[in-house]
Amino acid sequence: MRDDDPAGDWTQPGVFRCAPDVYRIPLPLPNDGLRAVNLYAVADGDGWTLIDAGWALAEARDVLEAALGELGAGFGDVRRFLVTHVHRDHYTQAVTLRREFGIPVALGRGERPGLEAIHRPDREGNVNRDRLRLAGADALLRRLEQAPRQSGDLSLWEFPDEWIDDGAEIVVDENADRKRVLRAVATPGHTQGHVVFADEDGDLLFAGDHVLPRITPSIGLEPVAAASPLADFLASLELIRTRPDAALLPAHGPVGMRVHQRVDELIAHHGTRLDATLAAVREGRSTAHEVATALRWTRRERRLDDLDLFNAMLATMETLAHLELLAERGVVTAVDEHGVRHYTT
Repeated sequence: MRDDDPAGDWTQPGVFRCAPDVYRIPLPLPNDGLRAVNLYAVADGDGWTLIDAGWALAEARDVLEAALGELGAGFGDVRRFLVTHVHRDHYTQAVTLRREFGIPVALGRGERPGLEAIHRPDREGNVNRDRLRLAGADALLRRLEQAPRQSGDLSLWEFPDEWIDDGAEIVVDENADRKRVLRAVATPGHTQGHVVFADEDGDLLFAGDHVLPRITPSIGLEPVAAASPLADFLASLELIRTRPDAALLPAHGPVGMRVHQRVDELIAHHGTRLDATLAAVREGRSTAHEVATALRWTRRERRLDDLDLFNAMLATMETLAHLELLAERGVVTAVDEHGVRHYTT
């Protein structure tokens, strides 16, 4: 156990003290470009509250068990999971550990429609096909059809024990002289039910995937499409900007940044992205997939065709979100033809 080093390799396993009685525990994400997800252990009396849970993988469980051991604890000492959103690298391990140890799981109420959709009997095998068709991404759809089928375990998306409402105050270590109060703040965008947890007295924000220090969160990857996920995300960033500044504790990436600084950078990034998207439409590209091929992706400025299938799908759906926001603002016009949405200026 050691103090967190913002300049170090944030993905390395271990237990890192990032604030009094708060520890960062990176859990592995094999075969995922993000490489790791940060779980935060917050002292809660003689036990621990864990913020996020990781992906339900044997390797991640082993790393978490070893980390709790460094804290002198085990799974039986975990009082609850507070999960920022329902994506598999944050939620599914909470479900498996609840089955074994009875640990309560809490999740933002806005995730309920998505969970209900996952369990509908008429659910399609891939929930993103309709959006890819709308984006004119026939090439990606063909790649998707040729890709090996992945039969995920839907039971890993069981419902939580508790729904977290916007503004809820969660008291940690109620019997302490100085109670820690985590205020839940609804931040839809990355998912509709995403929440962050603000420890105002401790000058901390457990930000999940809403504010990340090195990358921009994906937009719209969920079973039920929001009407305008990018508009939701930008509004949520503006909301966080109006709140007191705090130390950023992200789900992916190192600690060390302040929240307001990174929020300003994310808002500026999407402003630049909207300009580039509009320029591509003015050049004659009319579908989200066509526009996505004109843009550059990741910090390496890669072309869409150079991305793997999953990230190419993310890029196309994010472009669709930018185009929809431009249409809402009246900057472009959207017209559907044969199930494909075309944009013009």
